[in-house]
Amino acid sequence: MTNPEIFKAYDIRGIHGRDLDATGAREIGRAFARVIAQLEGRPVGELRLGLGRDMRLTAPEMAAAYADGMSAEGAHVLDAGQVGTEMLYFLVGSRDLDGGLMCTASHNPKAYTGAKLVRRGAIALSGDEGIGDVRALVADGMGDAPGGGSVESVEIYDEFHRHVMGFIDPATVRPLKVVVDGGNGMAGPMVGPLLERLGLDLVTAYWTPNGAFPDHEPNPLLPENREFIMAEVRRQGADLGIAWDGDADRCFFIDDTGSFVDGDFLTAILASSMLRKQPGATILYDIRASRAVPDTVTAAGGTALVNRVGHAFFKSRMRSEGGIFGGEVSGHYYFRDFYCADSGTIPALLILEELSQRGARLSELLAPMRSRYFISGEINSEVADWPAKMDELAARYADAEQQRLDGISIDYPDWHFNVRASNTEPLLRLCLESLVSEADMAAKRDEVLALIRE
Repeated sequence: MTNPEIFKAYDIRGIHGRDLDATGAREIGRAFARVIAQLEGRPVGELRLGLGRDMRLTAPEMAAAYADGMSAEGAHVLDAGQVGTEMLYFLVGSRDLDGGLMCTASHNPKAYTGAKLVRRGAIALSGDEGIGDVRALVADGMGDAPGGGSVESVEIYDEFHRHVMGFIDPATVRPLKVVVDGGNGMAGPMVGPLLERLGLDLVTAYWTPNGAFPDHEPNPLLPENREFIMAEVRRQGADLGIAWDGDADRCFFIDDTGSFVDGDFLTAILASSMLRKQPGATILYDIRASRAVPDTVTAAGGTALVNRVGHAFFKSRMRSEGGIFGGEVSGHYYFRDFYCADSGTIPALLILEELSQRGARLSELLAPMRSRYFISGEINSEVADWPAKMDELAARYADAEQQRLDGISIDYPDWHFNVRASNTEPLLRLCLESLVSEADMAAKRDEVLALIRE
């Protein structure tokens, strides 16, 4: 069972038993091995492929089916077991594997299953390169499998922990009081041991992996899923709150006042930290972001490059430009010295180090940005004919600087916005910023939304 609609722009995702089952997973595993062989220009029988799975209740069955499919094509599979997604990236990168498959549905509700696919160097496959080929092979049918492959269990937690801890000086981290919300996902086993090693005063919540998600969905981007940690930071008088999504490749921060930290502001703080470690380096940021990011990077002596949204685009551009760090407003943070992959562990460590070394509260680091850059956040609107709407926006704001790197971006000296189409739904997504005031942002936001929705 394989619904062709599960093949998305950046991954494979659908409801278990309705859109995808173990039989379909085996076929995807076979197709993935063939696609990697084609990309690498090598016979499938020579491939070494990584495999990991998250805590979803169906993950053991589905991961076994993926492994069976890859080995049935002749590949040697290194199975890391239950890990966070970035640990699968680490396995592929550190052991120079030909590719890897992570059995996960990321932050989706418990009924979902899926996979994230990477090639050598932990470079993500996308709908434009790789995932579409997997879909076509599954749809066409692949006949009998040649066999000849094998599956080997590997343990990577210790290696992973040593590598990511190398991003900071652990001795400088103060015993901050930190509330952590794992969302019953992979953050507990992946990040927990490192936080304990740092001697923090930890307040843990939903820290044990549980694919039934008895407490809340593992998606901190939704306001209802972060209400608990925001209230708990205030109740505990904590220095910081950190929440992760289900497969723990994204982390989100709550400052000492209990306020959510926007991803573009967090990108700016992380960029400052990275530039102190590697002066003059190149930083990538996404097209939706606040001007706080390029302004901060430039002030710190770095080079800021705007980029298309999506991990496949960030990872490839970081390699071509030599960027040391990239950040997306959605909570994906990429590091050159982590195979240009995104990590939910490294940002947490860097922020703890930053607060400790600067002797400042997170709200204090954010105050200059919050008082100067007024952002709308991402706002969705249902639009049937989005190309026509983009043209309308271009005509309406013809006196502005415009670019079409990703959707349409309209830039004036004291305000700007980006509108992008969803990859999966008939939606346009607006992000707008004013450098004048909160009221000006709200007025400009409402003006643009009225145009989009008319």
